[in-house]
Order: sequence, then C-alpha cells, then structure tokens
Amino acid sequence: MTNQDTAPDRAPATRHRLLRGGAALLCTAVLLGTLVGSSTPSSAILKDEHFITAQTPGILDIEGGECFDDPADLPEAGGVVVVYRPCAQTADNQSYGFVHADVDAAWDPAALAAFAWRACRQLFVRTWPDDQARGLRFYPILPTVETWADGDRDVMCVAYRQGGRLPGSMLPKW
Repeated sequence: MTNQDTAPDRAPATRHRLLRGGAALLCTAVLLGTLVGSSTPSSAILKDEHFITAQTPGILDIEGGECFDDPADLPEAGGVVVVYRPCAQTADNQSYGFVHADVDAAWDPAALAAFAWRACRQLFVRTWPDDQARGLRFYPILPTVETWADGDRDVMCVAYRQGGRLPGSMLPKW
C-alpha cells in the first residue's frame, strides 16, 4: 500500500477533523465576540435625553432624590425596565429634582431638549455648587410625544458618575 493508496481514505477524515476544529474555533470566536460585545461598560453608555424617556417602564415610579439603575432586561418584569435601588446601596443614577416646562405649545422635541438641558444644568449647579459635584454628570429625562399629549410637562434631572456607580446618595446634606 502506498501513500497514494491511503491518501484518499485519510483525506475525508482529515477534512472532517479540520471542519470540526474550524467549526469549534468559529463557535468560540462567536461566543467570545458575543460576550465581549454584549457587556457594555458603563463608561461607554451615552446618557443623554434619549437614554431614558417618560415611557421607559419603571421610570415613572422614581421620585425626586431616589436612586435607580440603568434600564436592563428583566424577563420576570416582561422586558427592559428601570429598577429602583435604595440610595444606601450603589446605583447607576440618582434623581436630583424635577423641572416643569411651563408651556402649552405643540410638541417640539428640540426646544424641549434645549430647555431640559439648561434647566437641569441650573438645578445641578445649585445642588452641587463649586467643586462639590465630585465627578458627577447629569442628563434630563423628557416627556415623550405621547406623554406630552397627555399633559406631562415634567423633566426629571438625573445625576450619575461616568464609568462607575454612585456609592450612595449624592445629594448634599443641608
């Protein structure tokens, strides 16, 4: 028996091993890519007026001064929701107040966003004057076109720490 005689018999087995090895390698790469791609560090999250809206489930349960986590998929809750977190624990965000858009104008998302950023900035500076903000940033949570039509004119102002969780309530003790 020569190598030429055995080569055709080995070729399919070798090809199957290579295919199995390649498939396993491909599955591993896809799994690692999925794991790496699905774990978004909090520093990569853009928290702006679109991050959470009045229609994000759970956000309407948050009151001024309360802490909550970023929206997350909770199958037991039926999907993506905002979860209240006692401020004594660590949390992603803390509501530091509400501002009322005192207008009855038609829905104008650009004007509302400009108002919300300006008003939340003013409230932020009053809440944490000078350098007392300790690395905090803020973003507004706006009414949506649907909640606006229902008369919602309140904007929630939210503080957070880019790249990390809040270690407790960040509101100053007056």
